[in-house]
Amino acid sequence: MPLLRPLDPAFPIDRQLEVDAAPVVLVNLVMLDKADEPRFLEAWQNDAAFMKRQPGFISTQLHRAIGDSSTYVNYSVWESMAQYRAAFTHPEFKAGLAAYPSSVVATPHLFQKVAVPGICLA
Repeated sequence: MPLLRPLDPAFPIDRQLEVDAAPVVLVNLVMLDKADEPRFLEAWQNDAAFMKRQPGFISTQLHRAIGDSSTYVNYSVWESMAQYRAAFTHPEFKAGLAAYPSSVVATPHLFQKVAVPGICLA
């Protein structure tokens, strides 16, 4: 089971889930032992397949750090916090967390797009 470490200790994931927002983007930094990468990838694939079937899911992407690092980052885009919350707290998803190697330390945080004039849209 992965250890969940807050990116912002003053506002951990359980508090973020209480905020009503739409759309939302989950960014999750994951660090693990190199030997556990195959098991991590299998567990992540199963979780991603579950999330993909949930209402409000838009997309996800997993990235691996370059070089010899066994650090990953994934992000997923959701139509709303309510829909992400329902998926994240679903008993099937929670049960799947046991498949992750014990070396996994996940740092999830939820974000919203920010409009910057002339650069990007919200």
